Amino acid sequence: MESAIPPHLQVSRSRHRRVPDDYKPPYPSFVARHRPAVGSVVMAYFGIQHSPDAPKGLPAALTSLEAVFASANGPRHWDRAAYVDEARYNNTVSVAYWDDRAVFDAWFPAARAAWTGTEAAGLGKFIEVLCPSVNDYETLFSSLGRPEGVAVIADGMSGEVLEHAYWGGMRDRIPLSQTNEMAPVGVPSVVREGRRLRVKPHDNICLIRSGQDWSDTDSAERKMYLEDVEPVLREGMEFLRDEGLAIGCFANRYMTVLDGDGRPTEKSYGMSWWKSLAALERWAESHPTHVRIFGAAMKYLSTLGPAAKLRLYHEVTVTRAADQFFEYLDCHPGTGMLKAVTVEA
Repeated sequence: MESAIPPHLQVSRSRHRRVPDDYKPPYPSFVARHRPAVGSVVMAYFGIQHSPDAPKGLPAALTSLEAVFASANGPRHWDRAAYVDEARYNNTVSVAYWDDRAVFDAWFPAARAAWTGTEAAGLGKFIEVLCPSVNDYETLFSSLGRPEGVAVIADGMSGEVLEHAYWGGMRDRIPLSQTNEMAPVGVPSVVREGRRLRVKPHDNICLIRSGQDWSDTDSAERKMYLEDVEPVLREGMEFLRDEGLAIGCFANRYMTVLDGDGRPTEKSYGMSWWKSLAALERWAESHPTHVRIFGAAMKYLSTLGPAAKLRLYHEVTVTRAADQFFEYLDCHPGTGMLKAVTVEA
């Protein structure tokens, strides 16, 4: 059985894992593997929001973003999802991934100017970017064969890994955790540039993207997921969206993945910004909303066993302030990391 941390990123530990070396997880899981030459990746969220009545300019804005993605040095992979936020605004978010920071840096200035540098009546726009080193994040997949998110640009997948199926496994899979607590340092601030608002967060902000894919399920399993699990998951996602700030969750989006024609698929994911990995861990381990999610998922998986076709994955990232970028144009004040700061009129 492999470690989730690849050999070239393993160092002498000053901080120990939460399980002993002879621990054996009760079911298989896998992680994405980048080739050793990859030193960092980029996760860039390009969002657009509007009130329930969609402005006429929305399709053109999304088409123009696709053209920017297709330009020189554009992302190796991108996907799109939609959700309704706490202010009842519709949001469409296109998430782009690179495995070369220099390529992204060459592409980004023009892309930023084209997105948050261009106003559109009735539309808010935002860009949220993390550029973690490969030491700063982890992935986990319940099955092989269909990578999602940053794993799409990885070289491949691991064999079965050790560090999962216990509280603390998420932290133990991040290479930096071998020697670093990854505690938050500093206080978020905001800078106004005309109508654009730049949020400068603190060191070691945490991002999680955690997804579900039920497209392979048969009718009975799909019914079980949609009736027994998804409502409990949605309740937890809406709690984080509406009340998460009190427990360290700056923003949460429970999104439905869209296909190439903009239609909803049988895939969803929650993505949220947290003050720290520790805050995310506390919610996952002990908060009633996640305890209910965990309980519903375990009942589902124990009922179906190896026959379950539901696919689960996540990616969790902890980054320094220098590797973050958050910018908002004409967005409502509850959008993303704007919730972490006070914006003067």
